[in-house]
Amino acid sequence: MDMMSMVTSILSMQQGNLQGEIATRVTKQNLDAEKFAVQTLLGNPSTANLSPGIGGNLNAVA
Repeated sequence: MDMMSMVTSILSMQQGNLQGEIATRVTKQNLDAEKFAVQTLLGNPSTANLSPGIGGNLNAVA
């Protein structure tokens, strides 16, 4: 394999990694926007009638 082929291959891999990172960020932003929209439409559920300890944050550190 000559030098130009190796350089081209490395640059192609780097470009693929960059495109993957960008796609991941855009997907996360879209999911966050959808989550915000759903929460806005549904509102925050009331926990007034729930038993103590239900509906709170789960501390999973053991």
